[in-house]
Amino acid sequence: MAQWDNQKIQKLYRAILALRNIQEAKKFFRDLLTEQEIAEFAKRWEAAQMLDKKISYSEIEQKTGLSSTTIARISKWLNKGMGGYKLILKRLNHHQGSSTFKKS
Repeated sequence: MAQWDNQKIQKLYRAILALRNIQEAKKFFRDLLTEQEIAEFAKRWEAAQMLDKKISYSEIEQKTGLSSTTIARISKWLNKGMGGYKLILKRLNHHQGSSTFKKS
């Protein structure tokens, strides 16, 4: 089993799946993570959404403050990863034009 996929981590995934709404998620993630870690995750998710909309790396860098290396890594996982980003993007209807990000 991979280092990021073991019994302890499975328990974490189960805990996340038990969250019922945004308020519960806010409470859980704030107790679990630092404010900086939460902000970093949010930036990465924002970058994934922007990459999905074909927004340029330079614009993503400017808007998120992420490095081009981090953006490239996100792009790699978005396009050749396990499909997690694509799954959630589709589920949240970002392909329907509901995203607030528009290509400049």
